[in-house]
Amino acid sequence: MQRLRQYGRVVRVLAVVSLGLGMASLFGLMERLHLDSTMARRQRWSQFFMTRLCAALPFRVILVGEVPATPMLWVSNHVSWTDIALLGKLTPLSFLSKAEVRGWPVAGWLAAKAGSLFIRRGAGDSQLVRQQMSRHLQQQLPLLMFPEGTTTDGRSVRTFHGRLLSAAIESRVALQPVAIRYLRNGEVDRIAPFIGNDDLLSHLLRLFSHEQADVEIHLLEPIACDRQERAVLAYRAQEAISRVLSGAPRHCRSEPAGAGICVQDT
Repeated sequence: MQRLRQYGRVVRVLAVVSLGLGMASLFGLMERLHLDSTMARRQRWSQFFMTRLCAALPFRVILVGEVPATPMLWVSNHVSWTDIALLGKLTPLSFLSKAEVRGWPVAGWLAAKAGSLFIRRGAGDSQLVRQQMSRHLQQQLPLLMFPEGTTTDGRSVRTFHGRLLSAAIESRVALQPVAIRYLRNGEVDRIAPFIGNDDLLSHLLRLFSHEQADVEIHLLEPIACDRQERAVLAYRAQEAISRVLSGAPRHCRSEPAGAGICVQDT
């Protein structure tokens, strides 16, 4: 019976992915017909999709802090592919992803249609991506990146790469540091991280073979970028997130504010 429930939950996720494929196909059709499909509209539809995907995942979200009212460059630590769904549910966002994601079956196509930007690490195209990021931010469209450049086990933060933070300086927008922490029974969750040689299906089966876990999302104090060095910005954001990950877990005592989200003031 437990195995049946496990596969049933995976089927539910795949059904949501099918919804995303339909949405992405619609965007593709609009492109071929030269119909208006603005990035802001893509972000709103992406948020709609992420909300449904989160509802199919075995997590309860504890939100600490407030979603910024103005567009910013969001910077977050990175634990799993589920980070994207959990953060994308909060507000319309575009994402900066590694180029390998573009080649993933289904997921890469969905990411591209949702307006993701892609970068090849160490391939010398960071200047081009920075220019794309700047144009995106100058259109008052929020963007999220993972400055570690890879996923971790969630226990600590790796060094933040700061070269792309120049886009925030040039666009005169602030940084929104985000700390995301997966917890199970009050301890750092060893099941949620998507690292090493993990594949998506195995990871889903592992998640759904266990009970619901908690995810803390801390929206920290924004960092002004005016007349700041990118290395300083990277260090400040990294340190702010590190302090959260090394602190005690939060407990949700307020009423849920929406499906699967508990809001707690800082």
